[in-house]
Amino acid sequence: MKIAIIGLSNSGKTTVFNALTGLNSETTIYPTISGEPNIGVVKVPDPKIDILSEIYRPKKTTYATIEYIDYIGLTKGDVKQNRKVFDLIKDVDAIVHVVRAFYDESVIHPMASINPVRDIETVELELVFGDLELIEKRLERMEEGKKRGKKPDETEKKLLLKCRDFLMKETALRNVEFTKEEMKAMRPLQFLSNIPKVIVLNTGESDDDSEYAKTLESSLLNRYPSMSVLTLCGKIEMEISQLPEDEKEPFFHELGIEEPASNRLIRTCYQILGLISFVTVGEDEVRAWTIRSNTNAVTAAGKVHSDIERGFIRAEVISYKDFISSGSMQTAREKGILRLEGKTYKVKDGDIINFRFNV
Repeated sequence: MKIAIIGLSNSGKTTVFNALTGLNSETTIYPTISGEPNIGVVKVPDPKIDILSEIYRPKKTTYATIEYIDYIGLTKGDVKQNRKVFDLIKDVDAIVHVVRAFYDESVIHPMASINPVRDIETVELELVFGDLELIEKRLERMEEGKKRGKKPDETEKKLLLKCRDFLMKETALRNVEFTKEEMKAMRPLQFLSNIPKVIVLNTGESDDDSEYAKTLESSLLNRYPSMSVLTLCGKIEMEISQLPEDEKEPFFHELGIEEPASNRLIRTCYQILGLISFVTVGEDEVRAWTIRSNTNAVTAAGKVHSDIERGFIRAEVISYKDFISSGSMQTAREKGILRLEGKTYKVKDGDIINFRFNV
């Protein structure tokens, strides 16, 4: 899974990126308009994988991973500058929009004041304008092709015009209802405002800041029902993420933080994208595989290897909970808990699967 971290300059994007990845990318108190993207890959925490690895003692343990991308801040009304960001993030699975909800005189706000609602609307509109620009260019190419005798794809043109109508009303495409066929046709177009989005309120360190953010979070959930909203203090989370593992827990306890922001965000992204994980186990490897919910067994097999999908016979399936209660695969088999499922079986979160195949 690939996730883009975006926001206005000096919103704390890179601080949040560091908190999520444990990296130490440079943060500044002034807006930057150039540089290289920050990219970090993190393991998806999964207690099931930890326990299964203790049981099987495999040569290799492989967790699901997330790639985070952080780049320069977006600028209101600067299409050329923002296009640098859009070109980088157009193929991501989800967007994390970091919104500044802290006061710090030494860190300049590009719009001169702290106003999270305004900032959210500003960034949302820049995504909308980016999509409008893409549609206008595509329609122009269609007209040019028509003049040269090339017949335009009327189905695509109809879809583009439908999208343009909503975008002209400043409505993000993720808030528009489309048919399954339309959604499929939209995928290669890589619209920005159609990408699922999580709003992260980056708050200050004081209790007053936290209370302000909680009130704001509640208000935003009512205002943007299609989005998820999380609150965190990027500065504190970044500092803790860079500590040795054995020193993190005491800090979380002292600050009253139940779990790292990275865990909460990963869980939220899985939810909004409709993702689950199944597991394959053995002496060679214990591994988590991420798929969409309602994925059938044969498609899940293809996630492991295309040959397994092609030669699929059956899937041996047991839920993680049933496996742990059984104590071993042999016991589960004797109790009849280990099931044989066909191609159409819908894989469930936490399923442990062994695929039988022949090629």
